[in-house]
Amino acid sequence: MKIGITGGIGSGKSYVCKRLTRYGIKVYDCDAAAKRLIRTSPVIRQQLTELIGPDTYVHGVLNKAAVAQFLLQSEEHAKAIDAIVHPAVFRDFEESGMQWMESAIMYESGIYQLVDKVIVVTAPLEVRIQRVMQRDHITREKVLQWMQRQWAQEEVVSRADYEIVNDGETDIDEQLAHLPICPINPLSP
Repeated sequence: MKIGITGGIGSGKSYVCKRLTRYGIKVYDCDAAAKRLIRTSPVIRQQLTELIGPDTYVHGVLNKAAVAQFLLQSEEHAKAIDAIVHPAVFRDFEESGMQWMESAIMYESGIYQLVDKVIVVTAPLEVRIQRVMQRDHITREKVLQWMQRQWAQEEVVSRADYEIVNDGETDIDEQLAHLPICPINPLSP
């Protein structure tokens, strides 16, 4: 069985995945894979450069500012980048042989089609905003701008099979242990 873990920016899905690794469950990180593939794939490099322009890579290194500027200009630009990167990540996950994956945009990207069950990690909006502001050292407005690019938390919850609440108070390990698809013992280390 293949299992996906999702949640909006600041929900703490990466934290939940770190908890899973403590129990020996390896989780494929779609975001890290996308960054790796953008850095290493000559095909992606060529396609992004053709799409965004010659400043996409500077001395062989991705120009994140140029990509972010292009991405945030319009929904069409974001979709064009996604059309290059998402299929590469899908292939990479399938080739990895891993059963668990983490993706912030599980439904938006379509990668949910590669898994049997989806767990969504949720947190109150203000908690999410504060987490991202502290983690990324960005303004509240920038966090909200990124959040607007993702589906509403309620929409993702309505589609997912299971929910883990990561509000800073509710016990994550206990919630994981009660999922029928999660083979962990909360009494383990």
